[in-house]
Amino acid sequence: MAKPAPAPAEPAPAADFEHSLDELEQLVARMEGGDLSLDESLASFERGIGLYRHCQQALEQAELRVRLLLDPEVPDSAEPFEPEL
Repeated sequence: MAKPAPAPAEPAPAADFEHSLDELEQLVARMEGGDLSLDESLASFERGIGLYRHCQQALEQAELRVRLLLDPEVPDSAEPFEPEL
């Protein structure tokens, strides 16, 4: 009996976000090309929605981390940094 392959190491959050965003961009380009069948378009759309949600969640987590770094006591009151011109 063959042993199951070990689980791959979890990618870094930034790398995972970049990979998801790249795949989403490729899906959009293929769908805009108009060469996909209806079934392929629906499957691509479904995958794209999943990728979009994953990217959105990653961005929200990054924003929360930044807020915690700016003001760990009260992260909701942290204001974004705006450089002086």
